[in-house]
Amino acid sequence: SSGINAEYGAAPPGMQPPPSAAAARQPIKGSGVPHKILFLQNLPQETTEMMLTMLFEQFPGFKETRLVPGRHDIAFVEFNSDTEAAQAKTALNHFKITPTNAMQITFANK
Repeated sequence: SSGINAEYGAAPPGMQPPPSAAAARQPIKGSGVPHKILFLQNLPQETTEMMLTMLFEQFPGFKETRLVPGRHDIAFVEFNSDTEAAQAKTALNHFKITPTNAMQITFANK
């Protein structure tokens, strides 16, 4: 009966994913270091380059929007400077493009 006591309180086998599976599901991390390119995540399937351009071109220093081929959920938006990109990031982070998709914005990795 000591085997039962030793296991008491532990999660049953199969209830917790192995660490490698959990790590694989982690979102791609952008950077906290200011950069003139913003990395957008959690975009809805219907996102277009034009939609993102219209959203971001209202900010000074906007240069271009780049969607990632084969991925509807991520994109990059480039500004002329780190400071201008930071202003757009502050204003639009968690902006809901659709009622269910709040956009995640981080700085792209340098």
